[in-house]
Formats: sequence, C-alpha cells, structure tokens
Amino acid sequence: MAEGPPSPPRKVENCPCGAALQRRADLEQLQLLQKNAAKDLTPLDSAGSCWRSVGQIFTNLTWCREIVTVFTKDAAEPGPTAPQIIPPAPSLDLFGERVVSSPSQVPGFVRNMHQKLASSEPPDDRLFMDVLRLTEAHPTDVAVTLLRCAPSCDRGAAIMWKTIASSGTAVEKVLPTLLCVMDGWPLQKMYTSDGDNKDVFSLAATRVIWEILRLPWCPEPFAEYSPQLLVALLCQIFVSTEPMPEEVDAFWKKCQQEHGLAAKPNSFVVSTVKALFHRLQCVELLMAMERKCAWDTLLRAETHHYAVGLLAREMRRVCLPFCSSIALRLLCRLVREEPCWELPALAFLVEVLDGLDLSEWGNCILELLTRHLLSESMEMRRLALKGLVVLSKDPSMARKMCSLSEPLMELLRNEDIEVVKMSLSVFTNILLNKDILTSCPTAPKMAEALRPLFDSDNSHVQRLSISLYRDVMESVVEKGKKGLKKHVSESLLPLFFHCHDENGRVAQASRETLLTAVNFLKRRDLKQLLKMDDPWSFAERVLAEDRCRAAEHLRLALPYLQSPQEPLREAAIRSIGIAGMLMRGQREELQLICEALQALCTDESPSNTNLIVQVMLDERATSLSSSSGSRQPGQPQIPCKRRQLGDQRRASGSPGPADAGQT
Repeated sequence: MAEGPPSPPRKVENCPCGAALQRRADLEQLQLLQKNAAKDLTPLDSAGSCWRSVGQIFTNLTWCREIVTVFTKDAAEPGPTAPQIIPPAPSLDLFGERVVSSPSQVPGFVRNMHQKLASSEPPDDRLFMDVLRLTEAHPTDVAVTLLRCAPSCDRGAAIMWKTIASSGTAVEKVLPTLLCVMDGWPLQKMYTSDGDNKDVFSLAATRVIWEILRLPWCPEPFAEYSPQLLVALLCQIFVSTEPMPEEVDAFWKKCQQEHGLAAKPNSFVVSTVKALFHRLQCVELLMAMERKCAWDTLLRAETHHYAVGLLAREMRRVCLPFCSSIALRLLCRLVREEPCWELPALAFLVEVLDGLDLSEWGNCILELLTRHLLSESMEMRRLALKGLVVLSKDPSMARKMCSLSEPLMELLRNEDIEVVKMSLSVFTNILLNKDILTSCPTAPKMAEALRPLFDSDNSHVQRLSISLYRDVMESVVEKGKKGLKKHVSESLLPLFFHCHDENGRVAQASRETLLTAVNFLKRRDLKQLLKMDDPWSFAERVLAEDRCRAAEHLRLALPYLQSPQEPLREAAIRSIGIAGMLMRGQREELQLICEALQALCTDESPSNTNLIVQVMLDERATSLSSSSGSRQPGQPQIPCKRRQLGDQRRASGSPGPADAGQT
C-alpha cells in the first residue's frame, strides 16, 4: 500500500457539481501529501532507510548495515513459528542508523515493538524515538499493523499510540488512515506493504481516537481533522445501532471486559464525540446538548437524524466556520448517493445551508434537494423542503427553482401540515422576486391548489395560502390573466368570509387579497363597496349579479356553518339567506335549504342571527314541501324545530321572522 493518506473517494458522475467537489477532495489530499512530503525532505540513504538521519559519528556504516540485516530477517517473520525470545527492537544508537531495506519489513518491526512494550520489562528510551521515526516514514503500515495485532488497544498498543500522539507530525500522518478505517463499518480491508489484507475493525480505530483524546494534551492536528472525525463518529453511532457481525461482537466484548468500556458500541462512540468537543473547548455546546437530552436521542436509530439536526443548530450558533467545513464533506457524501447515514447527513446539511457559499455550491445543493423532494421517505421530503426554503431566499437560486412548481403544487395537497407550510414558503419566497412571473399554465393550477387551503385548520397555512393567492394574481403574465379570471371570481365569497376571521392576521390577509381580486377583475363597483366598509352590500352585489350560480354559492357557504368561529358562521348564514332568496322556484332550492337546516341544527351556541335565519329557512322548506306534495323516496327529511326556536327567540328577546329583513 502506498504511503500517505487513503485514496480519495470515487469520482462523482451524477451531479454537475460533483466534479468540483471531487476536485476539491483531490486537492486536499494532494496538499496533504505535499505537506507530508515536505516534512520528510531530510536525506535518506540509497537503500530506502525509514529513519531520519540525525548525524553520523562513524562514516563507515557497513558493519551497522550487516547487523541490521540480520535483525530485520528475524523481525519480518512473526507468527506461531517465530522464536519465543523477543529480539531487540530497532533503535538509533551511537553506531549509526538502523536501516529497513524494504517497506515490507515495516509490519514485522511494528509487531516486534508492540511485543517489547507489552512485556513486563521496562522499555528502552530509544524505543520511543524509533516508534516515532518509523511512524513518520510509514504511517499507514504502522497504523494498520498496530490495529491488527492489538485491536483492543492493550498496554503495549496504548503506549505506542500515546507515543505517536506526542508528535504532531506523526499523528497528523496517521489520522487519515484511522479515518479511512473508521469509515469502513464494521470492517475495513486495508493492505500493508507485506501484502497482508486482513480486515481491520472500525471500532479499533475509534478506540485509538478515544485513547488519544484522554491524554492531558491534545495533538494540534486533531483541530484540523475534527470535521472529518466528527462526521465519521456520528456515522458510527448510527450504524452501530444495528446488529454487528459475530466477530465484531466478540471483539467488543473483549474491549468491554479488559477496559470497562460501555456495553454498547454506540454509547462508547457518543462518549468519544463528547471527548472531541471537550478538547475543542465547546463546553457551551456540550451543556446545550445535555439540557435537551440530545445524546440519548442520538443513540436511537429512529430519532438519530433529529439529534443530528439539533447538534447542527447548536454548532451553528457557537462555531459556524466549523459547521461549514462539515457541511461540505457531508455534501460530497450525499452527492455520491451513499445510502448509509443519508438522512442524518441531510438533516445536518439543511441546518447550516445559510453559512455556505451558494454561488459556488448552490447548483449542487439544489440538484441534491430536488432529488430528495421526490423521495418516498416523508422525512427526506421534509428535509429537502426545509433546504429549499433556505435556497429560495437567494434571488439567483429562486430563479433556478421555478422548474419545481409541479412537484411543489403536488405537495400542497399533502396531509402533513409541515410539508404544506414549507411548500407555501418556497413559493412565496420565489414570487418575492419581481422579475419572476407566473406562467399561463401554472397560474390556474396554483389557484386551484391554494383555494382549499383557505379553510385549513392551521391559521399559518391559511395566511400563507391567502397571501400567496394574491402574489399569483399580481405576478401572472398578461396572457395568463384570462384563464385565471374564473378562479378569482369563485374565490370572492370564501375570501369575503375570511375577512371575518377571528385571527387578525388571517382577516388582514383576506382583505388585502380580496381587494387585489376585485382589481384583477376590474370591478370598480366592488372595490368602492370594500372601501366604504360595507361588507354586506358587497356580498349582495356578488350574489345578485350571479343568480345562475346561486345554488353553487349556497353550497360553497354550507361548510362555514360548521366553523368553530361564530363570525364566520354568521357571515355564511347571511350569504345563505341572500342566496336562498335568489333561488326561489329553482329545483335545487328544497335540497339545499334542507342541507343548510341540517348544518344549523348542529350549532351548539346559535346566535340571534342563526335562529332567525333558521326559522326563515324552516318556513320556506315547509312551504316547499307542502306545495310539492308527499315526500318522495330519497328526499331529505325536513328538521322542523319551529316551536323550539320560537321559544329560544322569545327567551332571548330576538325579533320574529317578520322583522328578519331589518336584522
């Protein structure tokens, strides 16, 4: 295996920005290789020595090389057949520098060092320097071999890892290999220079990170690699909630018995995450997560992505640059469509989107969110919408999102109220740009999708949908106005009802949209009535000028009789009374009046107006029923409650039916 950081991820073909992300990853790897190479520009001997030259007291190295050759021959053949006597570990002494004639001998040297340090004999001080020098020259071979021969991090391995951590150069070279192993859950196949390709436990690398984080000092490279470390650890928490292979389970039980670690690997990884934040001096973040019980939420697979989103919000509050670095790495993962940890990665990304440079990464993020907008997973859809709400606030991104009108309109019919809210917010943000117009085919579809939302149980959805309806009328292209007029005419009465809404913001939005609607229809007479604050004259004019559709208007008002708001019920009843007068003699009159009576009978707190209109409708229904003879099969039964209503009217001092026209 070539020395240096692990090879970068495979190329990204699906996303136009994938190549840019890949080039960035490649550049980071190249810079790291160049930095490591620059540190190793000390002269090396022609035989490929793995040790840095400190100086030579003797110029003749022939004798030293012969001794080292014999030593490396023994050290390169460990295993069951190896001698029980542990040969002396390589060291740099006054006679010159020890030489590794071939990189394939490095794993043997590492195993030899580990055995020496694991024994009860006190180690030679020179052995620690040898560990550092060997690690700096062959970091991958040293790290992978040590993870193989001592995965549970026994005494000898702990000493070696702590020795490596004492050198910023050594630990910086080893960290990429540890990260590569951590990413390959639960086992990662890694090659060493001697051809060994046995799997390495991912948790073994996490165990090393935990050991290093517990040191009294924190190696400087940990700050540089902290974004990669955090991503790898969070991913491990999630995947370790699933059942592990038998060999991994046996390995962890051994770790638990020998070192008293947590019974479950995901709990151990959470402890490692806490230790990392502690080393980064993010005490406020740790306290916030503790207060919100986020660590426990992080341990459960079904709530893991919620906790990751919460972590992102807290991190954004205290360390935004750190979040941006993590977000770009997650973006690279998501673009590659890696199924593992996709939902939590998106949960983190959407929380920190406003901290990214959208001019550089906006197109890639938009394509990613668009893909997940059509996902079968409702959680993915929610997260994609949440990200689109952020992107739509950027004018340049809003223009590129116009093509999403069809899927967004479909989501307006979704039963999930949060999905509807965010879809409305995306549309609203897009239409805030005055240079974006609503096309001919889109405008009627939007009006049709928004109209049912006027009557939503959620006041926020009501206000957003009514305001967006106004935006559609104002932004439609000239050619599209003709096709939109029919929808606007049909919306006048519902908007009129909601002008009486008890929620002040909904009522205000309805009045503004109603005024825009009469302007759109070029109805100066209706506009004048609205300005005169004469709402009932407005309703009479709308209904009187459309007598042929009186039955339709009456049916439109019927659902409002079930409204929990008394002002809306009264507005609907008044409109029904007007429509009933206009319908006299029509075939549908009896049916519709009976439907209205059925609705009125369910009113638990009828007002005086309700009672008067109910008596009027009751009388009219009785008259119609008498004139049409006996009730036909299938004809609704008229709920005659005249005496009861009369008693209620007299008790309340309400005017009789003869005075109804004056009410």
